[in-house]
Amino acid sequence: MKYSIIVPVFNRPDEVDELLQSLVAQTFDDFEVIIVEDGSSIPCEEVCHKYEQQLQLRYFMKPNSGPGQSRNYGAERAEGEWLIVLDSDVVLPPGYLEAVEKGIDDELAAWGGPDAAHESFTPVQKAISYSMTSFFTTGGIRGGKAKLDKFFPRSFNMGVRRDVYLQLGGFSRMRFGEDIDFSYRICEAGYKPQLLSDAWVWHKRRTDFKKFWKQVYNSGIARINLMKRHPGTLKLVHLLPMVFTLGVICLLLLILNGIELYAEGEWLDAHGLRPTDNMHQGVGMVSFVLGLFPLLLYSLIIFIHSSIKNRSLWVGLLSVPAAFVQLMGYGTGFIVSWFKRCVLKKDEFAAYEKNFYK
Repeated sequence: MKYSIIVPVFNRPDEVDELLQSLVAQTFDDFEVIIVEDGSSIPCEEVCHKYEQQLQLRYFMKPNSGPGQSRNYGAERAEGEWLIVLDSDVVLPPGYLEAVEKGIDDELAAWGGPDAAHESFTPVQKAISYSMTSFFTTGGIRGGKAKLDKFFPRSFNMGVRRDVYLQLGGFSRMRFGEDIDFSYRICEAGYKPQLLSDAWVWHKRRTDFKKFWKQVYNSGIARINLMKRHPGTLKLVHLLPMVFTLGVICLLLLILNGIELYAEGEWLDAHGLRPTDNMHQGVGMVSFVLGLFPLLLYSLIIFIHSSIKNRSLWVGLLSVPAAFVQLMGYGTGFIVSWFKRCVLKKDEFAAYEKNFYK
C-alpha cells in the first residue's frame, strides 16, 4: 500500500464526515485511512461506519493523550509506505493524492502542503484563514517559495516516509508546536522536507476569534519551548509578532496620551487657568494622530487585500480583527513564554489546556 492517512480526532464527527467524503472522491485510490479517536466524548465511530464499504478505513478509540501521541498510535498500525498526517478539520480536493503522487520521489523523506479557505466556509473562517496565510501577517514567514524562512511541514497537511517516521520516533509529547518539533528533528537527521504546492487542502481552522486567540497564543508559547528544545532555531522573523504587539501597545498609549492632553487643555481653558493658546490641544492632537494613523493604515491594507482576495467586503472587514488577533495573540504568548522560561527559568508549559476547544 502506498499511503496511510492518519487523522487524530477529538469531538469532531461532522468534520470527519466531510473529510471522509473528500477522500471517497480522490482520483488516486491506493491508500488506507486510520481514524484515531482521542478520548472524545462525542465519537465519530458511526460516521466512520458509513464509509467502510467505500474506503479502506480503520477506526480506533483510545484515552486522551493529545494529537501528537494519537498520530503515533495510528502510525504504529499503518501499512503504507508513506504516512500522511491530516487534521480532522481539513477537506481535500479530488486531485490531492494525485498531486502528492506526482510530487514525491525516492529521494524525498518528508513534505508538506499549503492550505486555503473553501467557498462554503463562514466569513469568520475565511478571515482567520486569510490571517494565517497572508503575507501581511505571518503567512510570509511560514516557509516556501519567495518567503522569509525555510519550509517546515505542519501537521494539518504533511507526509513522512514511514521508515523515517519510525526512525525518529514520531511526534514528541509536546501539546503545542509538536509538528514543528517533528519537522526540526527531520531536518536535524539530515533530511530536507519539501513544499508540494499542488498538494493543498481546505483548512477550516478555528470557528471564532476566541478559539483563534487560544490557538495562536499557544503557538507563541510553543516558539520559546521549541527554541529551548532546538537551540539556534529562533530566527529574526519569529520576533515579528512580538514586535508588532509591543508596537500596537505603544501606539495605543500614544493615542490615550493624546486624548488626555487634549482633554486637559480643554479643562484648563474652560476654567480660565491659563491663556487660550491651544498648545495643549495641539500637542494632544498630534499625539493622537501619530498613534492612530499606523493602525488605520495597516487595517486599511488588510481590508483592501483580503476583500480583493476573498471577493467579499465583509470577509475583508473581518480580516482586520483576525489579523490583530493572529499577530497579538502569538506575540503575547511569545512574551509570556520568554519571561517564564528565560527569566524565571520555568519548565515547558502551555495555556488553555483544559478548555482549548471551547
